[in-house]
Amino acid sequence: MSGFLFVVPPLVGHINPAVGVADLLLARGHRVAWACADPALVKRLAGDRAPVFPCAGTVPGVAEARRPPDLRGPEALKFLWEWYLLPLAGAMAPGVRAAVEAFRPDVVVADQQAFAGGLVAERAGLPWATSATTSAEFSDPLAGLPRVTEWLAERLADLRGSVGDPSVDTDPRFSPHLMLAFSTVELAGRPTVARGGPIRWVGPSITARPTAAGFPWDWLDPGRATVLVTLGTANADAGGRFLGVCREALRARADRVQGVVVDPGNTLGTDPCRSGGDNLTADSTGAPYGAHPSPGHDKDLLVLPSVPQLALLERVDAVVCHAGHNTVCEALWHGVPLVVAPIRDDQPVVAGQVVDAGAGVRVRFGRVTAAGLGAALDAVLHEPGHRAAAERVGTAFRAAGGAPAAADSLEQLAWEQR
Repeated sequence: MSGFLFVVPPLVGHINPAVGVADLLLARGHRVAWACADPALVKRLAGDRAPVFPCAGTVPGVAEARRPPDLRGPEALKFLWEWYLLPLAGAMAPGVRAAVEAFRPDVVVADQQAFAGGLVAERAGLPWATSATTSAEFSDPLAGLPRVTEWLAERLADLRGSVGDPSVDTDPRFSPHLMLAFSTVELAGRPTVARGGPIRWVGPSITARPTAAGFPWDWLDPGRATVLVTLGTANADAGGRFLGVCREALRARADRVQGVVVDPGNTLGTDPCRSGGDNLTADSTGAPYGAHPSPGHDKDLLVLPSVPQLALLERVDAVVCHAGHNTVCEALWHGVPLVVAPIRDDQPVVAGQVVDAGAGVRVRFGRVTAAGLGAALDAVLHEPGHRAAAERVGTAFRAAGGAPAAADSLEQLAWEQR
């Protein structure tokens, strides 16, 4: 029996892929614990099967409130590092050290954006694995930007000096022992970054999630194509205009298409299914699905603050999203083509992967019109090449092994260190 400490940032998309791996390790008799700046979020997503050690940490929304609205490209990446990732690492480090001392893991599993995990393990002399919940870093998004690269190297060196082992120069994004990539080369392409140890392409960690009753499944019309529109869990305040464009494009195709729009911030305004409130339920993130629609509800568009995404993906024909890695991989796992509208961070890289794989069409988040979005929707719904490519990537995902393959690799790493 070995002990595994999962160090994760307080972000749903970075915790969910690790949950299935952690559950399998527990089922195989290993000790498992978590370290996170938001223990309540981990418990909500992973349950109470393993202890969660609290860490201090930057709340994502604090940095977002300071982000200039038009920040894009290299400056947006620099902002992410300067205002969120680096402060998060420094704040989490004492809590991660305390977790290591109390739990005494054999292996630390550090999310690629929770640098404190790898650095603390490095200083403690423990083997550690990278949990790469997005494959963007393997393509070096800062390539061709030497000044930003130099700035980042200096900041990481400072962080290593205070948190890690100053005698080594390991990049905390790339473990020298093992890197678990929750994708495959069929989507991500061959890595262009030669850093760290072996990469184990395990594909998405798709495991059952607890969901509450209440989603109006009988609203779905089997005679029309269904499109899911979602901007993920961190973009509730940024998507008002874009969701409005989606609504217009979907309603223009109401004779053949119906839409399910996820609108956690209610940016589209009060929807009939939000009124009444007697049947409000919650999904695994604690957000309500919304009330069951009444007979007078819009039959063409269902707007809800949250949906049971994995279950719904089994029933939809296309997804419109922000190119978040988890949403993209979950859609492709189900063979569903995409319209991707990246907003920031790693999303342009992931959107490029979708297009290069032939599994979708990219539009401009801030400038696309209803006509443009409609044309993209028509392409992924009616041109068979996009669905065939999505199914091809999905087949590769399933063959990669997912959570069981990741658990196998972590067990092997623990065994090799004995």
